[in-house]
Amino acid sequence: MTTKLIATTAVASTLLLAGCGGEESAGISPQKFTDALHLVMDSDRAVYTKKVVGRLTKQEKVIKASEHFMDDKALPLPAQMFRFGSERVATKTNEFSYSLQSLWPINSQNAPVTEMEKKGLQFIMDNPGQNFYGEEELGGVTYFTAVYPDVAVAPVCASCHNEHKDSPRTDFKVGDVMGGVVIRVPI
Repeated sequence: MTTKLIATTAVASTLLLAGCGGEESAGISPQKFTDALHLVMDSDRAVYTKKVVGRLTKQEKVIKASEHFMDDKALPLPAQMFRFGSERVATKTNEFSYSLQSLWPINSQNAPVTEMEKKGLQFIMDNPGQNFYGEEELGGVTYFTAVYPDVAVAPVCASCHNEHKDSPRTDFKVGDVMGGVVIRVPI
C-alpha cells in the first residue's frame, strides 16, 4: 500500500501544482490523472487478490477471506480493501474520489446512482477493454468522471461473487467484467 500512497501523492502533487483544467498545456489532463490513479488502484488490488487472498485462501488454505473479517478472524475481501482505501482518501482530499460499482452489486451501496455512472458501467460492459469518460454536474460542481472495467483477475474473484448468497449474478469467470471503478475529479 506504500507504493500506492507514494504514486497517488506524486500524481496528485503534479495535478495540484499544474492545475486540472482540461487543457494539456496547463498541466496534466483529467483523463491522464484518472488513468494514472486507476493504474495504481488496479495494480494494488490485483496484487492483493492474487498474492494474498488467492494464495492464503485457495492455495495454502491457512486463512479465509470474509466480508465479516473482523468477527471471523479472516482477511478482508479485495473489494473491502478497495473501499477502505477510498474512504481514507476521502478524509484526506477533495481533489478526487473513487468507488467500486456494479450493475450486479452484492452490496446495494455499490450500485450506480447517477446517470453518468449507469451510462459508464453499461459502456464498459458493451465495449470490452475500453474505458468511459464524461462530465457531469453534481451539487453545482462539474466533474470529469471516468469508469474503468473491474475484471475478475483470479478464480477467487469469480467464485466469491458466484457463491455469495446476495449475488444477483452467479456466472462470472476469470476475465469477465464484474463492475467498474468510478473516479471523479472536479474541473
